[in-house]
Amino acid sequence: MARIGSRATGLPTLAEVAKLSGVSPITASRALRGVSTVAPQLASKVLEAAQALGYVVNPAARALASAQSQSVVVLIPSLSNQLFIDTLEAIHGVMRPRGLEVLIGNFHYDVDEEENLIRNYLAYKPGGILLTGMSRTERSQAMLHNSGVPCVHMMELGADGGGACVGFSQEQAGAVAARHLLDAGRRRLGYVAAQLDPRVMQRAKGFRAALETAGVHDPQLEVLCPQPSSIGLGGELFADLMRRHPDVDGVFFCNDDLAQGAIYEAQRQGIAIPGRVGMVGFNDLPGSAHLVPRLTSIRTPRAEIGRKAAQMLLDSMDGKSHCAGAIDLGFELVVRET
Repeated sequence: MARIGSRATGLPTLAEVAKLSGVSPITASRALRGVSTVAPQLASKVLEAAQALGYVVNPAARALASAQSQSVVVLIPSLSNQLFIDTLEAIHGVMRPRGLEVLIGNFHYDVDEEENLIRNYLAYKPGGILLTGMSRTERSQAMLHNSGVPCVHMMELGADGGGACVGFSQEQAGAVAARHLLDAGRRRLGYVAAQLDPRVMQRAKGFRAALETAGVHDPQLEVLCPQPSSIGLGGELFADLMRRHPDVDGVFFCNDDLAQGAIYEAQRQGIAIPGRVGMVGFNDLPGSAHLVPRLTSIRTPRAEIGRKAAQMLLDSMDGKSHCAGAIDLGFELVVRET
């Protein structure tokens, strides 16, 4: 009986898959990675051979052979936030046709946890890294710089214009929300926020600046909660704000789920929206356009950010010179009924 598998592991090898399917090892490797340039009929033969032999790709061996893995790393702060789910789907859609594996790291809004993820993933020699935001520990920044691995930042724009990044101005978004409420005649304006990551606080900064310019800023009308954002928490925070400051007539919420919860709580308490209190959410999440009343929100280009950032990273990995810099995709105030 012919021997199958390497002498070291006894497992089927890529060479055996290639031989059984009648293609070169390079073509077999590309087919197994899903590279779109491999003819469909050849890819089908390779996949059938791999299944017949029970072959499983060894990414560690691939990285050692090539000095770089066929993977990219995406570091995000949450897997429960629809914002990042949409972004990840878009990234995957760009990377998969290139045969690149997407490794996802969730650091739960903890910069120390992100540092550990960066340290661990760099050991796999990724082809590139997509990072969320611009804020991280000095050790993380040093590791990324010294690694030489191409990196692109998502969701924010660098304050100094340096580095590759795709996003929009969080501060400007906060200012737009404030001016919308001011233009509607609201003057006692609150800001309700949870999670308190850097982007949430940038929105707060822009919101405050616009209110200060209008001469109506009151820091007591800010409710800043470090807990994860949710519909339930939104109802609780809104109830607390109205209990302490019943004269509030407008609120900007750092995320739509908080605003959605606030609308439900207002209905329970008989608070008219927008007659008594106007509301603006953020991210325009699914469901916001179908509430009663429909939520006014700032729509963010989360899927487009994923696509653009992924393409920028691919360009950098390919050595293209135009990949550095910032891409500002902007945002849109979607005015509805609140």
